[in-house]
Amino acid sequence: MHFLYILHSQTINRYYIGESINPENRLLQHNTHHYKSNYTKATSYWKIILTHSCQNKQDALYLERFIKRMKSKKFIEKIIANPSILNDILLRK
Repeated sequence: MHFLYILHSQTINRYYIGESINPENRLLQHNTHHYKSNYTKATSYWKIILTHSCQNKQDALYLERFIKRMKSKKFIEKIIANPSILNDILLRK
């Protein structure tokens, strides 16, 4: 099973979207700057706002890319408020 996850940093008031088989471990990597050139290196205070389980990695990647292509903070906040949007996106692919 794979997960789409959304992180939020209150420090910089930004969201980060990613996918992983273990979102908790991935959060630790983001907060400890495991990957030096990562977008999340801007702060060490990321918090998981949403995790959404997907049947496979392809679905998780599809959702991640779809959300990132939208380039919209409002869209991300809509998803957080109503995660069923993610199922609708997958049904339309």
